[in-house]
Amino acid sequence: MDIQSSTVRILVTALCLGIFFTTGVSIALGAPLSLPATPYRYTVLDQELTAALEEFGDNLGIKVNISGDVKGRIRGRIPDLPPREFLDRLTNFYDLQWYYDGLVLYVSASKEAQTRLLVLTSINFDSFKAALDGLEISDERYVVRPASQNGLVLITGPPRFISLVEQTFNGLVAEAKAEAAAAVAPSRASVLMLFRGSSTMIVRDGQAEGPYSPEAPRQESAAREPRQAP
Repeated sequence: MDIQSSTVRILVTALCLGIFFTTGVSIALGAPLSLPATPYRYTVLDQELTAALEEFGDNLGIKVNISGDVKGRIRGRIPDLPPREFLDRLTNFYDLQWYYDGLVLYVSASKEAQTRLLVLTSINFDSFKAALDGLEISDERYVVRPASQNGLVLITGPPRFISLVEQTFNGLVAEAKAEAAAAVAPSRASVLMLFRGSSTMIVRDGQAEGPYSPEAPRQESAAREPRQAP
């Protein structure tokens, strides 16, 4: 790529970022990535992209996981930007994707994005989406939407996002199957025998059924001679 092409690409990227951040458009991400609003000052003339991302995490106290497919070098000065804009500038310019799961910031190449089709059999889409929202996994940058009327859901995004969505889906399916099995399983009657002195009472499922009368044991017959009067 010649110098002129590089300059045009930088200007286009900066213009797109400027439009995004000045129009007040907000994107709902997964777990909130709390970053300061003060400019992030980073001076570099020639450095590996992975090293810049690692230093970004170190400076802000965020653990960063960088895919082996993230390649490139940063040449030239980067203007002072708020940390979020700095991160978005790098990911847009170098064709990357990032996802924060609440503990780790995952950075991967856009070519690593994955697509899955999930079959909704025992759960519905609204419950599935509500679970993703409640766990702060949903991210409007990445796709989770019904694919058809046949119970299919299309998901697309970076590997960590896909992994969390699939784990949530599998957990909901397992829970629904367990509830269905419990609903059809025959219930076992509880039987309680209460002993009161010489009497015994049967209580089945909390209801008294009456006294318990076991069969009297058989007694051996014995011939007795009649008593003779004195």
